[in-house]
Amino acid sequence: MMTEYITSRKNPLLQQVKKLLSSRKEREKAGLFVADGTKLLEEAVKFYPGLHTVILSDGVEAEVRSGVRVVRVPEDVMVSISPMEAPQGALFLCRLPEKTEFVPKSGMLLLDGIQDPGNIGTILRTADALDIPVVLLEGCADPYSHKVVRASMGAVFRTGVIQSTWAEVQAACKVAGIPVAVTALSDRAEDIREADLTKMAVVIGSEGRGVRKEILESADHELIIPMNPRCESLNAAIATAIVMWQMKK
Repeated sequence: MMTEYITSRKNPLLQQVKKLLSSRKEREKAGLFVADGTKLLEEAVKFYPGLHTVILSDGVEAEVRSGVRVVRVPEDVMVSISPMEAPQGALFLCRLPEKTEFVPKSGMLLLDGIQDPGNIGTILRTADALDIPVVLLEGCADPYSHKVVRASMGAVFRTGVIQSTWAEVQAACKVAGIPVAVTALSDRAEDIREADLTKMAVVIGSEGRGVRKEILESADHELIIPMNPRCESLNAAIATAIVMWQMKK
């Protein structure tokens, strides 16, 4: 395996890394995304066919499959390009996957407008553990930002991330005869413990805004997670985990 050595911070590859880390538009334009850390690199090597380039600090070792470009840089150069305050000595570029066609399924989770990368990553990690299909609708954080990839603990490498629009999802679920349920704080919402979530597609919205009005108005069911009356709401990732657990029953 050939290893290149780069010392200049102005090197085109290192400049590209910075752009990819800072902009979803740049990621989509280049068809690449960046992740960091030796643990995530191990996951990508095991599960993700689109591993493209690996950048390692001096002294850091990693197993990389043949055909992947490997570059070494001095530690100070790694610090200059890493998104982490304490870099682990490994950054790597991966090809964005081809767009996955949306196929409606019962027991599917739909995320609407959840913008916090930590929440999206945590949800993807939990969905991977429980084997729940997840679809990201409009307004969600980029699942291939380094923050989401890190929070997912490599789930984006192990499972295909599906992104779609509400119009497409609504039409497909209607044709397939799959009812759509939304989580909502309303008097008519049904306790999730009483509903059969295995036969539904369930929409969860952001903490602040909730599910969009157009989705609320067209949903077949409204669901609520019973809580202590003095609690106003749950973190989106926690609420989603509760819904997914109920889906497995």
